[in-house]
Amino acid sequence: MEFRYLGNSGLKISEITYGNWLTHGSQVENDIATKSVHAALDAGISTFDTADVYANTAAEQVLGDALAGQRRESVEIFTKVYFPTGPKGHNDTGLSRKHIMESINGSLTRLGTDYVDLYQAHRYDYETPLEETMQAFADIVRAGKALYIGVSEWNADQLRAGHYLARDLGIQLISNQPQYNMLWRVIEPQVVPTSKELGISQIVWSPIAQGVLTGKYKVGQPAPAGSRATDDKGGADMISRYLNDETLTAVAKLEPIAADLDLTMAQLAIAWVLANDNVATALVGASRPEQIASNVAAAGVKLDAEVLDRIDEALGDLPETDPAKTKSPETRIV
Repeated sequence: MEFRYLGNSGLKISEITYGNWLTHGSQVENDIATKSVHAALDAGISTFDTADVYANTAAEQVLGDALAGQRRESVEIFTKVYFPTGPKGHNDTGLSRKHIMESINGSLTRLGTDYVDLYQAHRYDYETPLEETMQAFADIVRAGKALYIGVSEWNADQLRAGHYLARDLGIQLISNQPQYNMLWRVIEPQVVPTSKELGISQIVWSPIAQGVLTGKYKVGQPAPAGSRATDDKGGADMISRYLNDETLTAVAKLEPIAADLDLTMAQLAIAWVLANDNVATALVGASRPEQIASNVAAAGVKLDAEVLDRIDEALGDLPETDPAKTKSPETRIV
């Protein structure tokens, strides 16, 4: 495992982060989830990402139980706030001071820790003044409940405004967590340049495009049994946009590139996102412990310019690059 600094800070995190969205408390049983977390630790992963909304708080509890007994100082634990949780009442969502303050306390209890290393705004909240949100985050940092602040899926203007307020309040906004992979590159035109200027790193989710970039989905063939495309708990909905002949035909062209490098398709996809120097870590999940070792093998892989050009040629105009696709809900989700 290799490690990178997160934003303009002294915090180092593993190049591969274990994330438990769509798995813990939902797709996989708790004992398998615990084994997967332990496999991640054995593979050298030190960074773990979750959110209160995942499985309506159950994912945080599963991760906390799985990390119990580990030396707290040796791991980095990230979680998020914004989406509705609990009974989903009128104040159980968004980035109001009330929701943030109540949410951090719930997250810490479920995770079994006194603090999180990174507390992230899961989306931008158009219904709450940004000053209120950032002041709440600043108070959480000063109370020792979070060490750093991050955001997720904020656009360039939102990052700039949040960074300005954070600096004024004496705290560090050091990360953004966007979707990013070979097929979804909307952060490249605006978010990445702005983030470099401000000292913000990307923590990227869906580096293998919900599994499409593994190459296991083929044109004219049914989805493999047990794959995300067959999951009726949310996974199938997330991957559906990629399961078309045009995308699958283009992805198949990546197979010889991966083979030439003696990499799996998934390893090539993860190495590709890590080739972006604004990316600090790639989030990977697992429904089985044995998936961890394979994904971790992408850490430290360097793709030269020729390989990156071959990937671009294979995918052609397919990748989405419209910066307007980086957006948060205009009204709170309830």
